[in-house]
Amino acid sequence: MKIIALNGSHSGTHGYTHFLIQKIFKGAAAAGADCEEITLAKLKINLCKGCNVCHQDKHLLHCIHDDKDDVAMIFAKMQEADLLIYATPIYVFNMSGLLKIFLDRLNSTGNSNDFRLSDSGKFFHHISKDIYSKPFVSLICHDNFENEVSKSVTTYFSTFSKFMDAPLVGTIIRRSGKITGYGKNPEKELEYPKIIESYRAIEQAGEELVQQGRITRSTQKVASQDIIPVPFFSILKHFAGFKRKAIEKLREE
Repeated sequence: MKIIALNGSHSGTHGYTHFLIQKIFKGAAAAGADCEEITLAKLKINLCKGCNVCHQDKHLLHCIHDDKDDVAMIFAKMQEADLLIYATPIYVFNMSGLLKIFLDRLNSTGNSNDFRLSDSGKFFHHISKDIYSKPFVSLICHDNFENEVSKSVTTYFSTFSKFMDAPLVGTIIRRSGKITGYGKNPEKELEYPKIIESYRAIEQAGEELVQQGRITRSTQKVASQDIIPVPFFSILKHFAGFKRKAIEKLREE
């Protein structure tokens, strides 16, 4: 199996997104997969101008930027993949602008004048299935413990799956990254035993992708679990009074 992970973090290989990708890769490689991370921050990705030249007969499916940046190369690598990972930190309640700019360039890979139904019955148009209609995982991270912070991204990839005929085979959301040191402070992590469980589950997710073609619900749950060492935290975090106390404690630190 060939797995391609698209790292949408502006921090590139220095950020938490990269750290989590490598956790998945560790498990996947142990199960026999060939894994490659494409770090978007290291590449040139021009903005889609919405010029629609790529939808005109003379230049159909050819972007005006094809020979001016690295997107065509990324698409070629995606064609070789059996499974894709879209990985992003949360910036202002959404995916990184870097990943969104890249995804906007998918505009040039489909003929918007050739109307069709998606496999899920959605009204859409021709798409280049060999590029992105692959099983995929969404890997999301952020510092907040509120579930709603990543809601727009999970909704986006659910919709993406339906219209792009791409099976969504797993979602991992790693919250509260900052307090544990983004995987770079082992001593800090010892204060949060559940983060160790989460990292093990993320590695297991990589194994499951190779062995089963998807991440089991139980593994997704452990990988995405709350890691604050407070009894019933998943319930308490919904109460304003508890949040105020948490803020006071953080200020003391």
